[in-house]
Amino acid sequence: MSAETITNNQLPITSHQRTQRIKDFFTHTLAQVRILRKAYPGLMHAMIFWGVTIQVVGTLINLLNMQLFQPFVITFPRSGWYFAYELVMDIAGAAILIGVTMALFRRLVLKPKTLETRWDDIYALVMLFLIAFVGFTNEGIRLLVTAPDWSAWSPVGSWVAALMRATGFPPEQAAAWHDALVYTHAALAVILAGSIPFTKMRHLVYTPLHVLNRSLRKTGELAKIEDIETTELLGVGRITEFTPQQLLSFDACVRCGRCEEACPANASGMCYSPRELIQSLRGAMVNSLVRGNGQPVPELFAGTVSADYVWQCTTCGACFDKCPAFINPVDEIVDLRRYQVLTTGQMPRPVGDTMRNLERQGNPWGMAPDNRMAWADGLEVRELAPGDSTGVLFFTGCAAAFDERNKKVARAFAQLMNKAGVDFAVLGFDEMCCGETARRMGHEYLFQEFAKQNIETFGKVKFDRIVTTCPHCFNTLKNEYPQMGGDFEVLHYTEFLNQLPLTNPKLPVTNHQKVTFHDSCYLGRYNNIYDAPRSLLDKAGVERVEMARRGPNSFCCGGGGGQMWLETDAETRINHRRLEQALDAKAGVVATACPYCLLMFDDAVRSKGLGGQVKVMDIAEVLVENM
Repeated sequence: MSAETITNNQLPITSHQRTQRIKDFFTHTLAQVRILRKAYPGLMHAMIFWGVTIQVVGTLINLLNMQLFQPFVITFPRSGWYFAYELVMDIAGAAILIGVTMALFRRLVLKPKTLETRWDDIYALVMLFLIAFVGFTNEGIRLLVTAPDWSAWSPVGSWVAALMRATGFPPEQAAAWHDALVYTHAALAVILAGSIPFTKMRHLVYTPLHVLNRSLRKTGELAKIEDIETTELLGVGRITEFTPQQLLSFDACVRCGRCEEACPANASGMCYSPRELIQSLRGAMVNSLVRGNGQPVPELFAGTVSADYVWQCTTCGACFDKCPAFINPVDEIVDLRRYQVLTTGQMPRPVGDTMRNLERQGNPWGMAPDNRMAWADGLEVRELAPGDSTGVLFFTGCAAAFDERNKKVARAFAQLMNKAGVDFAVLGFDEMCCGETARRMGHEYLFQEFAKQNIETFGKVKFDRIVTTCPHCFNTLKNEYPQMGGDFEVLHYTEFLNQLPLTNPKLPVTNHQKVTFHDSCYLGRYNNIYDAPRSLLDKAGVERVEMARRGPNSFCCGGGGGQMWLETDAETRINHRRLEQALDAKAGVVATACPYCLLMFDDAVRSKGLGGQVKVMDIAEVLVENM
């Protein structure tokens, strides 16, 4: 049993969770909201799904009209209802044919880069086409032979009958074919239904099941390893150690490629694909069943995934955001990293170096902890002692405390707070790393220790809310500290500043450079904060332009998930791709609201020698400069 099993699968389901699951079923299984985000494949899938669903229901109605199913015989539809029944069934059959044709055209002609085509993809489409084709042929024969008054209510069947009549097809011959076509139609349907478990069509069962049973943790919340001091299972090293929900998700994957299309690592040329990861794990799951109970299940790092593979993910969450089946590869990535870091100790050298920095110095930079308050030299920043109180507790975070570039951001924010007369203070030397880097890189034990120490420190002082400039700290304090017993009101600084009556005496702006805002994954996609940063830029009076990929569709800077501390090939750097997108927006300034994003853009600008063309600033710095 894995850590996530302990955390999520043994707790009773609350009424709120039950309601959420029912809502998910109607929204994402029946209405297929996520699938319809892409017009062509969404419309194609909706036609096939609803066409088949209506045909199945209609066939059941037909069967229950027979005397074979006592006592469940029905006498519906009759009279005018039968005409409506015929029309709906014809429309549904036509929808199947149109949808299948669109799907075949997409796979065989358009061939999107991220769309895989295997034998079972073609098999399913051909079978659906044949079932609809034979069904309409049989309907045409029935209308040709009987010529009922209501034939107009079956428009496709009438068209087929008219075509047969126009070609001189003898009604007697058509009648002789009728029974054979009925059995052929039924046989095709039975064969298709029987092949569901053995083909991609298993998603008809597994995907709705996964939508109903998916983890309802907050988007930015990882599973906690309970009783970490005593548990024997630290991470996942074998396929059997994943939770039932995770194993179900492997079968729910339809290989649509939307996750791969959204993945910044894949788009930048890294040999990583969230779809490939999930499919590899599914292959290992199937192989473990084939082996039987008598044979040991091999470790996943012994052939399913390479040791370096799991370290290319930035945990940006784009894959999960796009997945119609709500599969979250980030969960598997972190579980596999935990196994490397906590169980085997076999991890990339930079990961080990970062873990040592965290263990010895309490921050990933490896800087001496007595430098934590150097950023505030010369500023009026109050440090809290046990028993003190403040309105706003500014959680500085490691980046603002130890990175020279981000110290300027912390100073700018403190200046804004002082100018606005906000009662704020910091923990000073009592503040510990929030533990986000350790957790995303797999060291759950370190995260829990940091969290315990910070929560204990929070309990010694009084404050109304916590404000931080780092989305990674923000997400951890807000969404993950409640797991450790620390439930606080936490705001990102852009949210907080938007509540203040900021004024801009410098208008009109003298700096006419266009400013584009980069959405941090942990601020935007994980916490749905998109408007607050833009509102601040508008208050500052800058000329704001947008990148093509923004909001929920934003492209990662490449620094999340521990990537800040890993070595990346110069040809596959995600931050270089994101900088190119900013340049395409004709922006002279890239504004960020995240220390990692700031550093990644700065690095890209220096690497490309574009310092004279584009400038990178945090929003706090933009506000100080323009307000």
